[in-house]
Amino acid sequence: MDRYFSVSMPAAQFVRNVLLFSFASLLPVLMLYILLAPGFAPALAAGGPALMRFLRQVATNGLPVVFAVNYVSFYLFAITKHAKAGPGDTASLVLADVVLRALLFPGLHALVYFLSADWFGSFGGNRSTALAVVSPTLARSAFFENISGVYLYATMISALPLYCSAIRRSETLRPIVHRFPMKTGVMLLALSAFASSVGLITIGAQAITFLQAR
Repeated sequence: MDRYFSVSMPAAQFVRNVLLFSFASLLPVLMLYILLAPGFAPALAAGGPALMRFLRQVATNGLPVVFAVNYVSFYLFAITKHAKAGPGDTASLVLADVVLRALLFPGLHALVYFLSADWFGSFGGNRSTALAVVSPTLARSAFFENISGVYLYATMISALPLYCSAIRRSETLRPIVHRFPMKTGVMLLALSAFASSVGLITIGAQAITFLQAR
C-alpha cells in the first residue's frame, strides 16, 4: 500500500489510485449482493430499465461515496507512513477517521439523493422525499439489506490499512496491542475501529428515523 499512497506523490496519481482501489473494492461486494438478493440477478440479466437504473445508481451514488470516504482514509494512511508526520499519537488518526466516516457516509448519501431527485426524477422528483429515505436506508445498510450496505463495506479497503498502520505506530495503544498473541492485537483493534464507524452510522440513522416517525 505504501507505494500507491504517499503524501509526496502527485495529486493526480493519488486520486487515480484511490479511484482504482475504490472500484476494485466495490465490484466484489456488489457481485455478492447481486447473488444474495432474491430475484435480483435474473432481473439485471434481462437488461432494460432495471439494469440501466442499477448502473446509474452505482455510478452516481455508489462510486462517488466510496471514493470520497476512501480518499480521506487513504490520505490519513499516507500521513501515518510519512517520516515528517506531526508529533501527535497516531491513535488520533484512527479516531478522526471513525468520526469523519460516520459523518461523510450519510452526508454524501443525503447529497446524492437530493441531487438525484432533481437530475433523474428519483423519489418522484421530490427533494423532501429523497432526504426522508436516507436515514431508513442507512439504518439497514450495516445488515447488508440494501445496496447502501455494499457501499458501506466497500470502504473497508481504506479503513483497515489506515487503522493497522496507525495502531501499530501508536504509543498509546501499544500496551493493549501487546496483550494479544501473534500480533493479532493490531487487526482486532482495526476491525473494532471499523465496527465502531459502522455502529455510529447505524445508530445515528436509526435515531433520525425514529425522530422522523414521531
